[in-house]
Amino acid sequence: MNIKDYYASSDEKPLERMPADGGFTGIFRTICCIGDSMSSGEFESIDDNSNKEYHDMFEYSWGQYLGRLVGAKVLNFSRGGMTAIEYCKTFADANNFWDTDKLCQCYIIALGINDLVGLKMPVGSIEDINYEDYTKNNEETFAGWYAQIIQRMQALQPKARFFLVTMIREDSEEHNKIVQAHAQLLHDIAERFDNTYVIDFAQYGPVIDAEFRRNFYLGGHLNPAGYLLVSRMVASYIDYIIRNNPEGFYEVPFIGTPYSFSK
Repeated sequence: MNIKDYYASSDEKPLERMPADGGFTGIFRTICCIGDSMSSGEFESIDDNSNKEYHDMFEYSWGQYLGRLVGAKVLNFSRGGMTAIEYCKTFADANNFWDTDKLCQCYIIALGINDLVGLKMPVGSIEDINYEDYTKNNEETFAGWYAQIIQRMQALQPKARFFLVTMIREDSEEHNKIVQAHAQLLHDIAERFDNTYVIDFAQYGPVIDAEFRRNFYLGGHLNPAGYLLVSRMVASYIDYIIRNNPEGFYEVPFIGTPYSFSK
């Protein structure tokens, strides 16, 4: 055994190591995935009239692959087409996602494409966030609604760790401008909120091009191998973050408890 393999290395970049068992992501025993079709394991089918149909198949979601990989309980607070605004205004309440019996140690939030591409909502900035009262966030921007999710969950589970997932680049310059603006916002948010980190697929992930689609897509969504790949990427990135910030994860077992080592 070479213990140095488990330490952070100054020249290592995210996703360069893909631990087969998910690495130190396994320190989390409960994980919640908040997201859209990519997080819900959505597949497309074609009916007898050549119409597309969409099916959320959670057992194929990257979140459930992740849970099986690291042995954690994973909750899917996701649905195809989900947006931050819908999540906050109706979806979470309708499904009792704010209930205390559903609190987790770790939250992985992967939202944005339907807000910014589908609804064409302005990205906004951290200036749209009221850090004292989320109800006063700017309701005209993605930033205001996205931050509300973190604020409400932190109020319920103050010690939880949050991982904010950027979008993945595609072979489209115009689309990638949105991807970069979204990524910059998430980095800005992570700097302002405690215990919050960015999974930056925009910078370190693959590009969704023709070859990627041939291998990992079924229509306009991922295929089973694609969802499994994303789970491995998420696990690898969280493992990287933990190894590079060990002090930030010493007290993960105390999340959701009254206990603490540091006062």
